[in-house]
Amino acid sequence: MTALPFDNSYVRLPERFYARRAPTPVAAPRLIRLNRALAEALGLDPDWLSGPEGVAALAGNGVPDGADPIAAAYAGHQFGNFVPQLGDGRAILLGEVIDRMGHRRDIQLKGSGPTPFSRRGDGRAALGPVLREYLVSEAMAALGIPTTRALAAVATGEPVVRETLLPGAVLTRVAASHIRVGTFQFFAARGDVEGVRALADHVVDRHYPEAAQAANPYRALLEAVIARQAELVARWLLVGFVHGVMNTDNMSVAGETIDYGPCAFLDAYDPRTVYSSIDRNGRYAYGEQPRIALWNLTRLAETLLPLLADDESAAVAEAEAALAGYAARFEAAYHGGLGRKLGLGETREGDPALAGDLLKRMAENQADFTLTFRNLCAAAERPEAVAVRDLFVDPTVFDDWASRWRARLALEGRDPAATAAAMRAVNPAFIPRNHRVEAMIEAAVERSDFAPFETLLTVLSRPYAEQPENAAYAEAPAGGGVGYRTFCGT
Repeated sequence: MTALPFDNSYVRLPERFYARRAPTPVAAPRLIRLNRALAEALGLDPDWLSGPEGVAALAGNGVPDGADPIAAAYAGHQFGNFVPQLGDGRAILLGEVIDRMGHRRDIQLKGSGPTPFSRRGDGRAALGPVLREYLVSEAMAALGIPTTRALAAVATGEPVVRETLLPGAVLTRVAASHIRVGTFQFFAARGDVEGVRALADHVVDRHYPEAAQAANPYRALLEAVIARQAELVARWLLVGFVHGVMNTDNMSVAGETIDYGPCAFLDAYDPRTVYSSIDRNGRYAYGEQPRIALWNLTRLAETLLPLLADDESAAVAEAEAALAGYAARFEAAYHGGLGRKLGLGETREGDPALAGDLLKRMAENQADFTLTFRNLCAAAERPEAVAVRDLFVDPTVFDDWASRWRARLALEGRDPAATAAAMRAVNPAFIPRNHRVEAMIEAAVERSDFAPFETLLTVLSRPYAEQPENAAYAEAPAGGGVGYRTFCGT
């Protein structure tokens, strides 16, 4: 099979880091969609990828020359309970390429058959979860949020058995890497300090080369991961994203959003919102995500203790000092982002309280998260615009807040049209509305109709544009989406 420009660094780590395993072929691979723009950015030939040999490679029916397929080992806390061995149970890393910007990128097949880490699973993926991950990860990229990307979706021509028979599919996922907090936990749980060190050195070299120049490179690594995660979770909150399953094995040390399982976006604003059917106690609720990120980062810090200092108490002090920086990083990213969503170009005393008061009133009045902030853009330009106040059960609650907001905007001294334009650049009109995602999945799974999938991808590729012809895709669901549930695709 034709060679791809692979340059595989992870397989140069010790063999206990992974298991070599080729994908399992499927019966009748058929390309659903190829992300041609991403393929070109990776330095790959989209015409070859969409041809017979390329589709075979994307389905796992052929391994391109230069690939070195592996399933990575990792552990993880799942809903707070530690599992010492998880690993890639239905994903196989084909290899790494250097993209046109000089960045190293993993190319992984998800749903490509069983591995030594499958834990009696079939290693396959159903079509619905593959389309959800493709759509939501590409939407997140368009929103400007660090994320894994979707290169391709391929139908397998084989059913997978879940609660019922479902059509199977394979997702080709691209990431800065697939190294997780749980990868560090895998070696730490075994007392394998040299494994932790080798992994840390690899992550420094691959993602945080500046840490190598620090007085304590491993503390610098920890601080860098903390900074990226704090900023990432803040950006999730600013667009109403709920990851749904923030286990430590689902947290990338590269700072990308990874593993789109039972994820969803807020409709009516409520920080207690939980969509995942398996999150029965609300551990990963929308408003809990900053706290859980710090919890996960603390688990990462624990794995690095032997590297932070020779003396245990000194190592703990190093870890605690690094973790203490999380709150300030998160608050700066979150409150700075909220200020920009409100049209505030500079931060003043009282701005976080002003934003917090709006959110409180939104929660009490079942106001739609995305539409409230998007309609504020028009209200900043034209005080007579009423679409935003109509989102509140009691519109006078908005009026009371808006008088203080407009007084604050006046202090900016900026032209209202310029303020509105700046707000529209950070307040999306279009998100992957949960009811639209479900309708798209139903059409594909039940009727092999991929037109809704293609339409949604097109709309979501320009989330900040007005798109009047697609205005229906910005609308909230009837009832504010109350009672909506998502399900893990495993």
